[in-house]
Amino acid sequence: MLTLRFANAEWPKASLVLCISVTLLLIFLSSCSHSIDNKAGPSQPVSPITGEAEIQQSWQGDYPVDRLATLPEKKGQPGIGYIADPIIFGKVWAVFKPGEAEPRIDFEENLVIFVRNTHYYNRIQIGKIKLEKGIAEVLAMETLSARPIEDVVAISMAVVSRKGIIGIQAREGVIQVAK
Repeated sequence: MLTLRFANAEWPKASLVLCISVTLLLIFLSSCSHSIDNKAGPSQPVSPITGEAEIQQSWQGDYPVDRLATLPEKKGQPGIGYIADPIIFGKVWAVFKPGEAEPRIDFEENLVIFVRNTHYYNRIQIGKIKLEKGIAEVLAMETLSARPIEDVVAISMAVVSRKGIIGIQAREGVIQVAK
């Protein structure tokens, strides 16, 4: 009878030791199944992000209607776009702020998002850029008027990090941001 009690008392301890041993063995085996290649790049591209994009620099002002062609807008997406090229930005800046020194922007890391009037002349300013799964939604404040656009439109530009941004939401759809 004493031997039987001893066997029954040891059974839970043995079972626990066996479970822990099997668990540790499985953890060890699963960690050893991956090969390490230090020469290979990341297995996936930078994932799209959600949150708020930090506005690093911003400008507002007037832009001549007869020079709107210098803005890199996509067909069917008037009024919003982005600049990811220093040469294009230089041309836009020369029209937007003639005589002022062009600001330094690292276009490898950043891009310039802009919004402008399309129907009526109203002062406009980018207040916030929200990101939802890599899609930037530009929240802009605009005065309200019924003054038609004649010689100039109001424009607002903001510099943000391009990390995780895959597109910009426009009224007509999403403008894809080139890598």
